Amino acid sequence: MASTRGPAGLTTRAAVLGLVVCALVVSAALPLREFLSQRADIRHLEQSQTAAKQRVAQLEEQKARLADPDYVAALARDRLHFVRPGEMAYVILDPQAAPQTPKDAQRAAAAPAGPQAPWYSQMWGSVRSADRPVQVRPGS
Repeated sequence: MASTRGPAGLTTRAAVLGLVVCALVVSAALPLREFLSQRADIRHLEQSQTAAKQRVAQLEEQKARLADPDYVAALARDRLHFVRPGEMAYVILDPQAAPQTPKDAQRAAAAPAGPQAPWYSQMWGSVRSADRPVQVRPGS
């Protein structure tokens, strides 16, 4: 009696082969995903390292500039309004910034201004300033 292989034998072999291929794909997917994730992390860290090196170079340059006494003196004159002995310092005030009545001056002196003021005071101040007419200078 000769053995006959029917379509059922071929299907069983194909199913086993398919199962083995699927197992190989599944077992390779996780390490491949981790590898790609680690490569992305490495690329991101290299970019961060490059940015940090640039920042260090900028800070080193600023440190070198701050070692120069002339540069420090120029910064003090510009930012802190320092003057040298014998020089005259002038402060120019904006005439529009002054309160218009003594009552407004008392109110402005008593109320906190800027970011320390409550939000409603800041909002009301912006409404009041928007209500003032704009003066246009000729030739501007």
